[in-house]
Amino acid sequence: MSRICQIEIDDSGLPTPTPEIEQERKVAVFDLLEDNSFVLSARDGQTPPSGPFVMHLAIRERRLVIALNDEGGGALGEIILSLGPFRQVVKDYYQICGSYFDAVKRLPPSQIEAIDMARRGIHNEGARILQERLEGKAEMDIDTARRLFTLVCVLHFGG
Repeated sequence: MSRICQIEIDDSGLPTPTPEIEQERKVAVFDLLEDNSFVLSARDGQTPPSGPFVMHLAIRERRLVIALNDEGGGALGEIILSLGPFRQVVKDYYQICGSYFDAVKRLPPSQIEAIDMARRGIHNEGARILQERLEGKAEMDIDTARRLFTLVCVLHFGG
């Protein structure tokens, strides 16, 4: 089963997230564990482990670290990605989320819908960047990439 069966987020040392960000995190983790597709790519001619995977996400030395274990806790390796390519889209995503959360409190539904469409567009862009950055290392469907991008944003918040 090429999927993520458990996800752990190392947010030690990061600022306490806002209630909205904490809610985004909970929803992303729940949705991710309910339905995802995550396949490690073959490397050096070896057949990759097929999962299910326990994924640990952290930011170390301004890099995203994705550590993977099997269900029994055996280490399968780490994928380390520079955060540089994510910086602008994460910044844009936080700005549009802030606008969305404000709009929900005071604007009519038509304006909220327009902001939400923009938010989804930026979210899709972040998911696409994540898929590109993982090319040759792992593959995932767009919904899995979207949920993981949300978690990258949560970590990037303090990183």
